[in-house]
Amino acid sequence: MSASRSLATSRRGVRRGSGGSTLRDVAALAGVSAITVSRALRTPDRVAPDTLERIRDAVARTGYVPNLIAGGLASNRTGLIAALVPTIAGSVFLDTVQALTDAFAEAGCQLLLGQTGYGGVREDALIAAIVGRRPDGIVLTGIMHSPQGRRMLLASGIPVVETWDLTPTPIDMLVGFSHERVGMETAEFLHRRGYRRPALVSASDQRARQRCAGFTHRMRSFGVDVVAVREVVPPTMLGHGREATAELLATAQPPDVVVCSSDVLAQGALVEALSRGLRVPGDVAVMGFGDLSFAPDLHPALTTVHIDGAAIGRQAARFILDRIEERDIGARVRDIGFAIVPRASA
Repeated sequence: MSASRSLATSRRGVRRGSGGSTLRDVAALAGVSAITVSRALRTPDRVAPDTLERIRDAVARTGYVPNLIAGGLASNRTGLIAALVPTIAGSVFLDTVQALTDAFAEAGCQLLLGQTGYGGVREDALIAAIVGRRPDGIVLTGIMHSPQGRRMLLASGIPVVETWDLTPTPIDMLVGFSHERVGMETAEFLHRRGYRRPALVSASDQRARQRCAGFTHRMRSFGVDVVAVREVVPPTMLGHGREATAELLATAQPPDVVVCSSDVLAQGALVEALSRGLRVPGDVAVMGFGDLSFAPDLHPALTTVHIDGAAIGRQAARFILDRIEERDIGARVRDIGFAIVPRASA
């Protein structure tokens, strides 16, 4: 039987996710009937204000999101998987999205993609909209979510995979790597190569900051201080890298290596250094993160950190599909690791 046929004929009614708050749970907590809760959610003007307040409080406390699919589905399957990424403006997440798309399409499912941005402001609204439509699975980028977002995800009973980060306590399942470890190993690599005046050009999101913290901590253990840090608002652009590098090179103690939180920033750093007639890496070295497709073709070729985004996507899809088919998923946390790629720029 094909994967798509297997999914289409699966008619089990219980989602093997991380629980599931129901309308009856809300009713019990609010001290009203399920019919009253339903009425309050659909036509709140027909419910007494004090009762409506109790129901809304119960909804917030349980994380319950009403099913927006009218009447529900007898199979309890929608054939839809939702994935949230910070942005598609940059290409670092594209391999993961493509792997998810391919794996789910092969299984007869469709991927819905949402952009949360980097500040987390839109994530809760997207989670509520997605949970209300009851997809068969949700793939998230990162592990930093608001308390309300976590409650909604936990209460939904929908299989959830967090990606591109690492923690021993995921919401449900997780596949990623340690950003702090990336920073530490980057520091070790550059220290072995003799760099003693590092500067950081970093996006201001949580994952980039974790890498910076790991880098700074490890360098200090070697007796080396980071000479300067320049933060930029993501999504990062080549111009951000040029501008930040120009500021660093104009300081009284310019760096001997500029470590960037993305390959795009590093490309900007390279352009700025070369435009000033500096030798890279002779006068200043440059290192990126992501190992994007253009990294080996720059001049000089960019030293960077390789992340197997496709492997993240494939494992996340496998987690969701195994959960749908009620197969044993094994370990809920998978660390795919990373690799430093030495090239000419450092």
